[in-house]
Order: sequence, then C-alpha cells, then structure tokens
Amino acid sequence: MSIILWLVVGGIVGWLASLLAGADGQMGIVANVLVGIVGAFLGGLLAQAFGFGPINILSFAGFVFALLGALILIGIVRAVRQA
Repeated sequence: MSIILWLVVGGIVGWLASLLAGADGQMGIVANVLVGIVGAFLGGLLAQAFGFGPINILSFAGFVFALLGALILIGIVRAVRQA
C-alpha cells in the first residue's frame, strides 16, 4: 500500500474521529492524519485481539477498526492532558 494512500485514509479517519469526539476545532490537518494513522494501527491491534486477524484498511471492517482506534487515541490524549 502506498504512503499516499495511508495519508489519505489516515486523514479521513482522523477527521471523522475528531468530529465524532468533538475535537475538530482543536486539531489541525496534520494532527488528524497522525491520529488516523496511529488509530489504524491501534485498530489493527484491537482487531487481532478480538480474533479478526490482519485486516485491510480499505475494507469496511478495517475502516471501522481504524475509526475505533482513533477514537480511543483521542480519549487517551484527553485523559493525559487533564492529568
């Protein structure tokens, strides 16, 4: 998978996660892309933990797990900032 595809999908996932978490005004495009990419990684780990095995980011399940991972990451960042 090309790096450009990872950046595009990561940006979309990060942007959707920030909208759902109500953090869109606090995050810029670079933060959205980073949250999306790291969220996809966390989502992949989550999918493997639940027995889904390796999933493709371009599949529906991959997109959902990446979004869940990004939401978890935003929650962790908020918890750390408040502490």
